[in-house]
Amino acid sequence: MYNNNSRYALMAVFLLAGLVCVFYHQYQLAALSALLLAFVIWSHFKHSSVLMASKHFKNNEFGKTKVLLAEVTKPERLAKSRRGYYEFMQGNMALKEQDWDKAEYHFQLASRFPVGGKNEKAYVLIHLANLALRKKDRERAEAYTKLAKELAETQRSKDIIVKIEKEISKI
Repeated sequence: MYNNNSRYALMAVFLLAGLVCVFYHQYQLAALSALLLAFVIWSHFKHSSVLMASKHFKNNEFGKTKVLLAEVTKPERLAKSRRGYYEFMQGNMALKEQDWDKAEYHFQLASRFPVGGKNEKAYVLIHLANLALRKKDRERAEAYTKLAKELAETQRSKDIIVKIEKEISKI
């Protein structure tokens, strides 16, 4: 749960510790330092700053969320569990900026990855249905709503789906 700069500093510490251990002929500690360095590097590519961004996202600190999400240079390298939530947060950030095409793109990607439970996946589909409604695309809105209805678990999500269905009937 580090940002890029903290992770780079941690990598430098492990590298320096490994070199010091080799200098003093402590090869087991040097190997441990190399293992920890490898773990931090792996974590950098597979998890990046998504967990910290999600913490700020849940606290409605969208400026910090946007900065941390921008640290992810190649989201295709993220682990599947992190990629879905990364795309979900990117989609929500695009909605806040009223960039509908970008939001739809990110929600489309989020729908292909695990986001959390069924209800979280339902919210991704609800967002996609709303974006399809905005474009007056009845077929896509109905398809997304049907899928969201199957996954919705909470009463709030079910109520939103009912509202979307009413809007679809008006098209």
